[in-house]
Amino acid sequence: MDYKSGFIAIVGRPNAGKSTLLNALIGKKIAIMTDTPNTTRNNIAGILTTRSAQYVFMDTPGIHKPQQQLGRVLNKNAYTAMEDCDVIAWIIDITQRFGPGDEFILKRIQTLHKPVLLLVNKIDKLPREKVLQALMDWQKRYDFNEIIPISAKDHQNLDELLNVFKNYLPQGAPLYPEEMVSDHDENFRICEIIREKILNRTEEEIPHSIAVVLEHKEMEEGKLHLMAMVIVDRDSQKGILIGKQGSKIKDIRIAAQRELKKMLNVPVDLELYVRVEKNWRNKEQKIKEFGLDELEQGVQ
Repeated sequence: MDYKSGFIAIVGRPNAGKSTLLNALIGKKIAIMTDTPNTTRNNIAGILTTRSAQYVFMDTPGIHKPQQQLGRVLNKNAYTAMEDCDVIAWIIDITQRFGPGDEFILKRIQTLHKPVLLLVNKIDKLPREKVLQALMDWQKRYDFNEIIPISAKDHQNLDELLNVFKNYLPQGAPLYPEEMVSDHDENFRICEIIREKILNRTEEEIPHSIAVVLEHKEMEEGKLHLMAMVIVDRDSQKGILIGKQGSKIKDIRIAAQRELKKMLNVPVDLELYVRVEKNWRNKEQKIKEFGLDELEQGVQ
């Protein structure tokens, strides 16, 4: 039997459901999920290995009109994944109208000459007639190789989706070891869990202005001791993040500790500190330092 393996870039506007889809396909939490647009900042590979194929899904940052250097870097990360993949999976939120963001992605796709599958997500939110109407409208916009209605949240049509993806993968041996489910290491996932808890507990300007850096990691007497630095770009944000008498940061720390214990299967003691790095999202050096420029990091 011929084995197939290859890269599938999951692209789309912020909040279309890219990370939800990745986690549903892999069956594990690979990418963090929040209601905040641009939660995903790195190209994160989720690897699914079956008897006949290895799918390497690249979850990319939502493509958007950038306001800062960080936004430009995130778009660049997404474009790189599109250029390097075997097939593009463009995921759209069926409840949202076609807008400038979609036009932006469409123009990019037209230059790449690669197979493009349109994944019409959140079909659980609309009646059947509206779903069919949306599918017909999208069909007129581009000659997609396939249009597949799905619900990433409810796992609808995902088995069918894998069969379709497989048709577009090249023949070849697995690209990663069978037991591997992500190309990012444990330290990266620890920082992402902490960031997720911050995003879920803060509003407005805080989510976009934070970065998390792991400063210390040590196993001692059966317990994992972690120290992480949370970077913000204004003094006022530091106050909001710490909260009244440290209540907000404590809440974040406990929630992160709980999930990390579950993920790592070991007791976790987490310390969090907050540091102000003024305007870091516009400083290339800081973006690289905090591990957000994939090209500089050399992550494939």
